Amino acid sequence: MSAYDHSSQVAELKSKIKSIRFAMFTTIDEHGHLISRPMTNQETDAQGNLWFYTSTETDLWENIVAHPEVNLSFSEPADHVYVSISGRAERVVERDKIKAMWNSAVQAWYPHGPDDPHVVLIKVVSDTAEYWDSNASSMVQLFKMAKAVLTGTTPDEGEHARINL
Repeated sequence: MSAYDHSSQVAELKSKIKSIRFAMFTTIDEHGHLISRPMTNQETDAQGNLWFYTSTETDLWENIVAHPEVNLSFSEPADHVYVSISGRAERVVERDKIKAMWNSAVQAWYPHGPDDPHVVLIKVVSDTAEYWDSNASSMVQLFKMAKAVLTGTTPDEGEHARINL
């Protein structure tokens, strides 16, 4: 994939998730179970990597050692936008990066600040993303579903695409 193709794919991903504050971050635990928790995406960088703060005292931090394969699910039901991102999580303990990304919202969760030795970053290196975006109002969506029921067809789901990062 050319640099232009990659940057346009990253731009498309960013445009889909920019207004969605939280993602469900799914990992595999020590028993092989899928575990999801809400996390705030701090940044989607130019390479398409997503960054999250966490603590070294969480299961998330431990889960990605044995199973770095993760999934991030973003949804904005009011706008009918849904995004699923699969990738590999990396543990990042770089104080300069932690401080550079620090903001007041993070301070609320980690009151001891960016120098707290338990405060760390998770970088998710995105492999693929898939999204569904209807671009239609709720009333139009309801009409499409009713029409599908009456005609025995499936409703038009809107725009659906896969992004390879």
